[in-house]
Amino acid sequence: MKRLRRTKATALEFDRNAMPVLTVSQGEEFLVETEDALFNRIRSDEDLPVETLVGDLFSAEPARTNPVAGPIFVRGAEKGDVLVVEVLDIIPEEIGFTSIVPGVGPLKDSYRWRELRGPFTKIIKHLPGKSGTTSDGTAVVSKKISWKLRPHIGTIGVAPEREVVASLTTQGRWGGNIDVRDVARGNKLLLPVFAKGGLLFLGDVHASQADTEFYGVADETRAEVRLRCHVLKKKRISFPRVETRDSIIQLNCSVPLEDAVSQAMLWLIEMMVDEYHIDPHDAYLHTSVNPDLRVHVYQMVKIGALRYTVGVEIPKRYLER
Repeated sequence: MKRLRRTKATALEFDRNAMPVLTVSQGEEFLVETEDALFNRIRSDEDLPVETLVGDLFSAEPARTNPVAGPIFVRGAEKGDVLVVEVLDIIPEEIGFTSIVPGVGPLKDSYRWRELRGPFTKIIKHLPGKSGTTSDGTAVVSKKISWKLRPHIGTIGVAPEREVVASLTTQGRWGGNIDVRDVARGNKLLLPVFAKGGLLFLGDVHASQADTEFYGVADETRAEVRLRCHVLKKKRISFPRVETRDSIIQLNCSVPLEDAVSQAMLWLIEMMVDEYHIDPHDAYLHTSVNPDLRVHVYQMVKIGALRYTVGVEIPKRYLER
């Protein structure tokens, strides 16, 4: 199996002019070693996100954080296609970290919660699960706090057609720093293609994350990600979407939050009518009446140009004719 080493997981931009670091065929499994968001500089609770430790990363605009691996050239992908990225497995490293970064987050200037302004770091242990790996393991925060790991790829996308965009602070039809918890093992991410080969980038694995990622830092970790890609020729989608075994999730990144959700709803209606030939009245009805239609607020973080990431999910059984 082809392996992309962590030394190639240091890109900070989605750039169509970057030379591919790996070439894969459709249906070929490959493995990517990802770096964590702060280049492995946080290894203990005493490693605080302050000027002395990560000053050179934070001093740039945008910050030189959130590295991604790539670009990965997928044979057969061309502009106007859709790249389907199948996540076969994600194995986080044995530890991760979360940090409160001074000047970042909703409590950055709080007087009520002075102690929550930061800096602060908490190392999270990742224990193996039944598989023998951390893919299905447990996060241990303390003797009292633990939960099942749900690793996902936080930043993933293809090269945009014209712009060079930062891996930390941007999102769009190409993907980006979207932090969608459902870009996880067993699921597929569908991305519009804007360049020959697709030019896939990915990184920023989170071993676990709460909805909204409220203060902007999840369970950040290094990881090994096993993937497989294929191409849907000449297929148009308005924005990336996730396909699980049982449902389809239409994504969107926008502000304010109500606009992000509304547009995702409209794209979901468009998908149901155009691709599944659902009657428009029935498609519209689902968005207001069906209790199985769910809205996810994956990321609601105000950092740089980041917008809110949402997903509207509908079970596949409602798309069957």
